[in-house]
Amino acid sequence: MQQEPMRMVVMGVSGCGKSSLGRALAQQRGVALIEGDDFHSEQSVAKMRAGTPLQDADRAQWLRVLGEQLAAHPQGVVLSCSALKKAYRAQLRAAAPGLRFVFLQITPEEALRRVSARASAHMFPASLVASQFEALESPEGEPGVFTVSATAPTEGALQAIEAWWARGAA
Repeated sequence: MQQEPMRMVVMGVSGCGKSSLGRALAQQRGVALIEGDDFHSEQSVAKMRAGTPLQDADRAQWLRVLGEQLAAHPQGVVLSCSALKKAYRAQLRAAAPGLRFVFLQITPEEALRRVSARASAHMFPASLVASQFEALESPEGEPGVFTVSATAPTEGALQAIEAWWARGAA
């Protein structure tokens, strides 16, 4: 039996390593990577740079566009996206049936350390890390979600994800 193409969202708060793991997973699988941050509106980027957390209304158009991007890659894709709330994940699932999620779990202290170490030109300042944890609705327990420690080495995380995928990614 041939397994369905991998359509995966690597998710979590800012600083958890979504982009790095997403890039590695897409490369390993030979599928496209959609970097969710690339699709934020100019207004949303300006809000984040100013230290203002995004609200649901700010994310609505962004999530719609990400859903369109996912739907455009039925042959397989990896999306790096915070997907902080259950409603956001439901919207992405509706756009791409069979979508799975890898949740990169991280402590607030480690996320703050990582975001603080980024170049100052990054659109997401360390002052917003706490707001990410306030908004986060853990996906653990939802179907099609696999949790990985954000501090796990990339190679180990990739192996765990591949093993989960081979078991049916349920």
